[in-house]
Parts: sequence; C-alpha cells; structure tokens
Amino acid sequence: MRLFRIVFLVTVVAFALAAPAAAQTPILPVVDHIHLNVPDQAKGVEWYQKYFGGQPMTEAPDRLMFGDTRLIFLRNEKGQPSTGSALDHIGFSVTDLDAKMKALEAAGIKVVSPVREVQGLFKLAFIEDPWGTRIEVVQDSEKLGLHHVHLRAPDAAATLAWYKEKFGGDTAKLKDRLDGLKYSGVWLLVQRGDATPSEGHAIDHIGWRTPNLDAKTNELKAQNVKFTTEPRPLRLASGVMVNFAYLEGPAGAKIELVQR
Repeated sequence: MRLFRIVFLVTVVAFALAAPAAAQTPILPVVDHIHLNVPDQAKGVEWYQKYFGGQPMTEAPDRLMFGDTRLIFLRNEKGQPSTGSALDHIGFSVTDLDAKMKALEAAGIKVVSPVREVQGLFKLAFIEDPWGTRIEVVQDSEKLGLHHVHLRAPDAAATLAWYKEKFGGDTAKLKDRLDGLKYSGVWLLVQRGDATPSEGHAIDHIGWRTPNLDAKTNELKAQNVKFTTEPRPLRLASGVMVNFAYLEGPAGAKIELVQR
C-alpha cells in the first residue's frame, strides 16, 4: 500500500507539472473496488477469505483487501448470477490450479468448467460462488491473487477504449494474447457478446477513485457520460467519510466513482 501511495503521488505531481490548466482530474491507477451482492455480508467475507485470502479492513467489516483493490459485499437477497451481465466474472490466480480445484470440489463448490490449459496463456477453470458470482481460477505465476475483472460488451475494442479514456490504465496484452487495461494489481478485460446491465447481478458494480469527485463528475458529464447518482457523502462503519457517485458504462455496466 505504501508503494501504491508513492506511485499515485508521483503520478499526480507529474500530471500537474506537465499538463495545462484545463487538464483532466486524475484517476488513481487502480481498480478501487468490486462490489458483490450477497444475502449475508459476513458470510461473503468469510467465504472469500477462506478460499482466496484477502485482508480484513478496519474501515468496515463488509470488505476484504486484495492488493490495492477492495472486495466489498452489499446485502441483497435477490442478486442474479453474474454470467452474461456487463460485469461477467472476476478472476483469481493460484500457484497450483489442479490442487486448488480439488480442494474447491471437495468443499462442495460449484464447478462450472473443469481445468483446461490454453496454449500460450495459462491453465484455467471456472467456478461459481454460493451467490452467483462467476469466478475464473487461473494459474498465472506472474500475477497471483486477485487477477482480473472480465467485462462483457458487443464491441470489446470500443469498450476498452472507453474505459481507457475515462479511467486510464495501461494498454497491454495479457500474455501477449488478450487485449486489456492493466491497473495496479488487476487486469481489466472485455469479451465480446451481448450483455445485460450489471446492477442487481452478483457483481453489481466496480469502482475507481479520484482525488476530486465533483471535478471529475463535471468532466465526465461534459463527455456525455450518464450519471445515475449525483456525488454524495457516506460515513463508513469506522467513521471514515467518503464521497461517491454512480455512472453508467458500456453495455450497462454500473460504475462507482469514489473520493476517499
């Protein structure tokens, strides 16, 4: 986390020195959080910590930290499966996929697709958590832990370009094969296909962070980005105050902007 803060401060300072007065408000080079819908937040935290690690946070009991990204659980009794939504699945990378899948199967976890090796990429499998979140489990030794967020949209290239323009990230190819955006600690990938809006699905929304929410909101509105919730404050369980707003991304992906 200390390294991340240093990287962000250097980024902001460099941006301020190099950019003109009308420069855009920066976005931190990280996926701030992923919000999952579950009927019981404590059980969601327990399940993901047990099977994929993650560190509890003092700011609130409904979340885990994976690198620089929060996995936050929203209470929703009627969450729909994530498969086929604009936020189709999330990915975790492990050191030994065969052993991990055996352990998950032994625990009674739903296996959607068994282990297979994709030449030039890595070994992968798909499971589903108890509340409908599709999870890709991969064996990528270069990036262990929370690995990626996989979006879905009719035009994958245009969708990646939209996220790049609005939220930055480094344009790159995962294993020189899959186009994506690389943030601190996690890949953003897009698969081509029809999608339903993510709100109300198991992966409800994803979030980015900015140091000035009001300014960034105004900038994005000027680019015809649709906001569904105006900036407003929120007090977390720890007493920490944050400001947040919701907007709509390609294919109906729900996106949160937050200022911490």
